[in-house]
Amino acid sequence: MSWSLNIGTVAGTIVRVHLTFLLFLGWIFAASYASSGAAAAWDTLLFIVLLFLCVLLHEFGHIFTARAFGVTTPYVTLLPIGGVAQLERIPEQPGQEFLIAIAGPLVNVAIAFLLVLFAGAQLNAGASAVDNTQIAMVDRLAAVNLFIALFNMIPAFPMDGGRVLRAALASKLGYVRATEIAASIGQFVAFALGFIGLLFNPILIFIAIFVYLAASSEAHMVALRAVSRGVPVSHAMMTQFATLMPDAHVEEAVQTLLATSQGEFPVVDGAGKPVGLLGRADIIKAIKTLGPDARVADAMAAELPTIGHRRSLEDAFKLLQEKQAPAVGITDASGALVGLVTSETIAEMVMLQNALPPGGRIGPWSRPAGA
Repeated sequence: MSWSLNIGTVAGTIVRVHLTFLLFLGWIFAASYASSGAAAAWDTLLFIVLLFLCVLLHEFGHIFTARAFGVTTPYVTLLPIGGVAQLERIPEQPGQEFLIAIAGPLVNVAIAFLLVLFAGAQLNAGASAVDNTQIAMVDRLAAVNLFIALFNMIPAFPMDGGRVLRAALASKLGYVRATEIAASIGQFVAFALGFIGLLFNPILIFIAIFVYLAASSEAHMVALRAVSRGVPVSHAMMTQFATLMPDAHVEEAVQTLLATSQGEFPVVDGAGKPVGLLGRADIIKAIKTLGPDARVADAMAAELPTIGHRRSLEDAFKLLQEKQAPAVGITDASGALVGLVTSETIAEMVMLQNALPPGGRIGPWSRPAGA
């Protein structure tokens, strides 16, 4: 995630803080200082930091449970609206997704229980006023952890409750249909949060936007994965694309960028085998820092993940997600690059299929009768 700072690594997962989170801390401190003085400002700042430590522990509940099922998490990012763990993939087995989803809220419940048991926290109605510095901090932390657990269990995607709902529905309705239902509920909840935010708290508007976009994105990604099953990767790969040589100058990359509609350029050696990937951002950065005479090999910043041309489109799609790559290279038996697959090419295949009449066929694509 751009505009994020790495602050450390925990058990192989990089912990990031988004710059907006730091701005949020500064705003909280300034607002508290202006209204209640320095002591209240420092108390509020400490509370917010401890709160987000609890949010981070919530995310690691997901991370460690996912790791038990062989799913790694490269990054976890703290945002003003909470934490986001970037799981390599979401297991499609309902039982596994259920356990991963429920682990986060259970961590918050455990934190609240430990604060009551060992720190003497009191759970009462007054403790819910988390901005009231007259209430003991442990009371507020215990209360807010219970709130986080309950809020995340709202059965609306992409919150944990939505994933629990999808896991429950998937066993009967299938993964795609279960995702559609959970995402639709998530979008409805987003509209409700946005409306409430207009009346009471503007922060809810930002949460509503995040929920709506995340629900739409997940439904789209699951639909793409479903349509890619059983389809040869050659049916959706782009075969006409520009490539660059490692020894070419960045100036040549600029000219190629201007002459094509590509945003990412595979870098290949003399045998046509991929050795890297040069994106639009890499080109601009190289022009600023290295100059137009720099070599492409010095400017490329990403490797190009590849799979063989006999593999399935689903394999390419999984690789796109796992590597968070803009493209996957398709290679022939000799290892030479013969095609590219991106999320856009898969989406175009979906549009072509949906445009066909039932039972129709064009090229390698067909639409089953009754679909």
